[in-house]
Amino acid sequence: MNATMNDETANSEPADQVDVDAELQAELDAQVEEAREADNVEDIDVTEDVPDYAAEIADLKDQVLRAKAEVENTRRIAAREKQDASKYALTNFARDILRVADNLGFALMSVTDEARKDDQNLDNLYVGIDMTQKELISVFGSHNIKPVAADGEAFDHNVHEAVQQVEDADLPANTVMKTLRGGFTLHDRLLRPAQVIVSTGGPKAEAAPVEAVEAAPAIDTNAATPGQNIDQET
Repeated sequence: MNATMNDETANSEPADQVDVDAELQAELDAQVEEAREADNVEDIDVTEDVPDYAAEIADLKDQVLRAKAEVENTRRIAAREKQDASKYALTNFARDILRVADNLGFALMSVTDEARKDDQNLDNLYVGIDMTQKELISVFGSHNIKPVAADGEAFDHNVHEAVQQVEDADLPANTVMKTLRGGFTLHDRLLRPAQVIVSTGGPKAEAAPVEAVEAAPAIDTNAATPGQNIDQET
């Protein structure tokens, strides 16, 4: 009898287990179906309502490239301004010190050759001033302050300032005859133009008088031409 009861118990347990598993599976399927209906998963079309970002992406790329270009230009401008600030830092000082060179030049111009021959002390002073001026110009050159070429050169309004014009048949027109005050450049910039006297060439030739043209004799239209008979037969 005990054996029979044990067999019945053993046979009933798998059946109960199967029923429980079936119920759980059915409940799980119901929950999945409910979730699908709630989210409309089956009705979603992935090809619809998707914005096209291609144009926006292209615009953003263009903005990035422009921003990078502006940054690069700003960097270059800043570097050039920094270089120029260092390169031309002596501009104001150079303009001021040029007046010293001017005074030395004016002192030399005020002494004539005859006065130097007659006065040895004056000649020695002249030589000393001349050496000082040349040394000063040499120092200018070491700092890229260089004189503007003038005497004998063609007049150039970019670096020359004409303060006087003189007729000179020996020089072509627009030729610098003499420098009154030297001009100088700092690197590639003009500190000040050279003040010069410019030749206008020789005197202008006078125009030849126009001779009066004799009036041509009037033509007699009634005069007979060769071969024309005066007396015509009637």
